[in-house]
Amino acid sequence: MNLLEQYKACTLCPRNCQIDRTKNKGFCSSNDKIRVARAALHYWEEPCISKENGSGTVFFSGCTLKCCFCQNHQISSGSVGKEITVQRLSEIFLELQGQGANNINLVTAVQYTPSVIEALKLVKEKLHIPVVYNSGGYENIKTLQLLENYVDIYLPDLKYYDSNFSRQYSKAEDYFEKASEAIREMVRQKGRPVFDEKGIMKQGVIIRHMVLPGGYKDSIQLLHWIKENLPPKQFMISIMSQYTPHYKSSEYPKINRRLTTYEYEKVIEEAIALELVNGYMQEKSSAKKEYTPPFDFKGV
Repeated sequence: MNLLEQYKACTLCPRNCQIDRTKNKGFCSSNDKIRVARAALHYWEEPCISKENGSGTVFFSGCTLKCCFCQNHQISSGSVGKEITVQRLSEIFLELQGQGANNINLVTAVQYTPSVIEALKLVKEKLHIPVVYNSGGYENIKTLQLLENYVDIYLPDLKYYDSNFSRQYSKAEDYFEKASEAIREMVRQKGRPVFDEKGIMKQGVIIRHMVLPGGYKDSIQLLHWIKENLPPKQFMISIMSQYTPHYKSSEYPKINRRLTTYEYEKVIEEAIALELVNGYMQEKSSAKKEYTPPFDFKGV
């Protein structure tokens, strides 16, 4: 089947809404036309992704999650973005490579997976840097299997263990069920992390987790799941303190504040106790709105 035919009864993400996206928008607020808000060098990912030259980051519009604290809510809602063709997307990949990018970083691209694969096919002989799949972790196994030969690095979130949190804050009660399955598949595909002589990642998985206010016990449960269910030394972990109230956070009093030092340190202490130290831990001062780039259509 032509990959683009999948838009006609979409099951690319766990929502499985089966909407004909050639005629209507899916849960992700996207139709079958690629929409991008920014394509530029980005320096705020983990050091092995952004180090020195920066990551060639493409921010796609729309999202399969509805996180009330989304830092990129201008584009995740689908309201900001410029429509481009598959051909133009392939050109953007090469332009970013020409600017010296360490990699091509696809941010929230699941809803456009067929188009992204077609664009990568067009430049497979010319693109010589790794492709990073940067996602919220809420993925279908079958979609990840389509990406196996096109993605070198997976950069998923693992946001919640408790379904009450994921339902309330991201409108996805089955988040942990789907994200845990997805991360197992990502680790299976890529295996032990690989780096070049400069310490830039070439292949592997980095699991991101942002500690939420009032959620440090949930974070600890996630760490235990990781320790007990994923093969050692086959992934990296990135524990983030950068939570800042954004978007609709004010509607949820429990998370309408910054993270405390106590909350973050409890999670870090547990990670160290579990020997989950292959990766990154942010400074507490990292909670800044400056991590959100301007979605000004640069490079699109």
